[in-house]
Amino acid sequence: MTHAMIIMEERTRDDVYPATVLDRLAADLELDGSFRTAEEIAHHPGRLTGVEVLLTGWGAPVLDRSLLAAAPRLRGVFHAAGSIRTMVTDEFWGERIPIVSAAAANATPVAEFALAQILLGLKGAHRLSREIHRTGGYPSQPRVTGAFGATVGLLSLGAIGRLVVRLLSRHDVSVIAHDPYVDAGAAADLGITMVGIEELFRRSQVLSIHTPLLPATTGMVDGRLVRLLPTGATMINTARGAIVNEAELVDVLRQRDDLTAVLDVTWPEPPLPGSALYTLDNVVLTPHIAGALGNECARLGTLVAEEVHRFVLGEPLRHAVSEQANALRA
Repeated sequence: MTHAMIIMEERTRDDVYPATVLDRLAADLELDGSFRTAEEIAHHPGRLTGVEVLLTGWGAPVLDRSLLAAAPRLRGVFHAAGSIRTMVTDEFWGERIPIVSAAAANATPVAEFALAQILLGLKGAHRLSREIHRTGGYPSQPRVTGAFGATVGLLSLGAIGRLVVRLLSRHDVSVIAHDPYVDAGAAADLGITMVGIEELFRRSQVLSIHTPLLPATTGMVDGRLVRLLPTGATMINTARGAIVNEAELVDVLRQRDDLTAVLDVTWPEPPLPGSALYTLDNVVLTPHIAGALGNECARLGTLVAEEVHRFVLGEPLRHAVSEQANALRA
């Protein structure tokens, strides 16, 4: 059988690779008896000599020249987490070894979290809660947009953005989006309307950010755009903190207490001690919980097990990542 090894951090490995997933993998692979960490392999690279399939997760090793030299029989890498950008190198791409990412499985909890915050935003839940705490009483006539006929904006339509569209299709909302890589025909198939970025911010009663972090997107959500949001709007960021110009966001939020920013990601992460994000009433901070946690992590390992089964049967992989696609991912 194909010899395989699991290398990842200890903290999440039992969640990502529980016994049920290990049993599925063992039907197709000869699994090394122990989990390994990247640090352990760096000190004992000889343990990779016979490895043909590498199974990873958070805390994966970097696939650099030294690792590849230590694993001359390596034929496939299966990453039970999202982005592979921190682990791949030019040397790895040069070897033409297939690599799978479980980003599609990680997209599910992120999209579910975004949907929950979108619906809360349309109800004005966070805004009304802070008004109650500030005034010590309930408003007599709460100002609420509600979901019916509301406009929800999505910044980028990658795997997560498209899943959010599908989840929103069950609700009576109008979805608009901005993504320079999606044409009107593809948008029509999704049942949404593509708009310019300024129009996106101007029309969105709730705006959800799903942009990959690239040099071109760093700081792209600046104060000028945030100021365009309509009265009472909510902005959600579950993508990467550095996409938002934090200093300019803070300035706008100080001036407009009608806006709400729900930030599951920040830059830096967590915010520095003394950051205004900790004290502004109209900021909701969550500690990067939108992605897979707890039981949700097993979904990542399950995707890997399914891809491994296709790999050993010689079938096409459904979640392989190319060098070109990786350059456009978060």
